Amino acid sequence: MNLPFWVRRTHKWIGLIIGVQALLWMVSGVYMTAISLEVIHGDHLAHVFDEPLARNAKRIDLEQLAKLQPGFESFKLKTFLGNEVYELKQAGKTRLVDASSGELLSPLGREQIVTRAKDIYQGEAQIREVTWITQAPQEVAKRSVPMWAVRFDDRADSTLYFSPDSGDLLARRHNLWRWFDFLWMLHIMDYDTRDDVNNTLLRVAAGVGLLFALSGAWLVFYSFRRKGRA
Repeated sequence: MNLPFWVRRTHKWIGLIIGVQALLWMVSGVYMTAISLEVIHGDHLAHVFDEPLARNAKRIDLEQLAKLQPGFESFKLKTFLGNEVYELKQAGKTRLVDASSGELLSPLGREQIVTRAKDIYQGEAQIREVTWITQAPQEVAKRSVPMWAVRFDDRADSTLYFSPDSGDLLARRHNLWRWFDFLWMLHIMDYDTRDDVNNTLLRVAAGVGLLFALSGAWLVFYSFRRKGRA
């Protein structure tokens, strides 16, 4: 049996098969290391500030709150759009209630979300589109719906996603993030959920890549040994 011949042939065909994926690993790796995670996460797009509570603000007490909004399990007093609100939680759901009157504010409407988006957006672009989302797109697939999407008319196609119940910023998305997400999918070879780094396809590709490296190392060793004998 001509072992070197078969090792060379195996090495060549493995290289043809795994070469494209190896190139994708390199390209995606360079992108993911060249751009900081702070930029990818969109920290520069929007900043959420906790406004201080007023000392002498008019607020209903907890007894009144329980009568007006019965059944809540926990609460938090905070400032939202310049007004104090109670954030109530019950059975995994969140509601906002006006702290001075007990009026239920959730779900938040379009105008409130637009005001919220303008307050925290750090760019100078105007809002291009406001969309009520009932089926989450891929870029926010893990966020619960419904939600509001506010898209800005900037070069990065920046989009801020908000909860209609709490007004919280759920996600920041922009083109650099979208490229990162696409390349991450290619890097881990998970073309469905894009988060399984232990999927079978990746394991097979990694195993084939290891075989390619070992066969190449064997050929290098064999070549030097053969030259030494000559």
